[in-house]
Amino acid sequence: MPQLLLRGIELGDVQAVLFDKDGTLSISEPQLLTLAQARVFLCLEQVEASIQPELKQLLERAYGLKPEAICPAGITAVASRDHNLIATATALVQVGLGWPEALSISEEVFAEADARDARRSQGPDAGTSATTKGLLDCLQHLRAAGVLCAVISNDDMAGIEHFLSSHGLAGYFSALWSAEHRPRKPDPAAVHGLCAQLGVAVGRCALIGDANSDLRMAVAAGIPHPLALGYTAAWSSPPPLLEPHPLIHAWSELKVR
Repeated sequence: MPQLLLRGIELGDVQAVLFDKDGTLSISEPQLLTLAQARVFLCLEQVEASIQPELKQLLERAYGLKPEAICPAGITAVASRDHNLIATATALVQVGLGWPEALSISEEVFAEADARDARRSQGPDAGTSATTKGLLDCLQHLRAAGVLCAVISNDDMAGIEHFLSSHGLAGYFSALWSAEHRPRKPDPAAVHGLCAQLGVAVGRCALIGDANSDLRMAVAAGIPHPLALGYTAAWSSPPPLLEPHPLIHAWSELKVR
């Protein structure tokens, strides 16, 4: 069985590698920054000027929005679309709106922001996030070694498929688990569901992600601790991976033999 190595250190036997998408396969920060900024702008347009400064501060804090950067551990980077929507509605309630109105505004704002999202624009590769450096070589190496690859993400299926097809990567992945699957990340049962699709035992998989929630999910699902790996190279500031998991700083550090 193939052996996974990180910087020459043996991590364990693997039959499959499960990849997070945003911040792992893709450099998603520029688009997430644009999306978060659009959501803030559109929300502010919906409320009275007197409460705009407070709402702006609440939304930026909730989204993990910083000047020209996104917090890798914030909800924009990590959470699903509907969790972001609920956080937005909650911020609107905090400045005095009722829940039905806050939820309605949030849904309108998210729909408009999605319409502006360059990722959804027309064209074979228009607006898609760039791949992380060295990803293709890594995927080719895994395939040559007979290791299956899969995506486990809180993006929707359309977003995952658009990213993979835009970069010619779809053929490298044997299964996808999206926000539309149940249960979704970070429920450990999501890992079980994806491994069942692959026909591989959870204990023979590695998982690579850029959030502590990914790593905790992996271990809770039964992936051996050394095979729950953090990826650090997709953000302008490294994600705060506080747990003692192996960290990948470049795809060239990961090998199979």
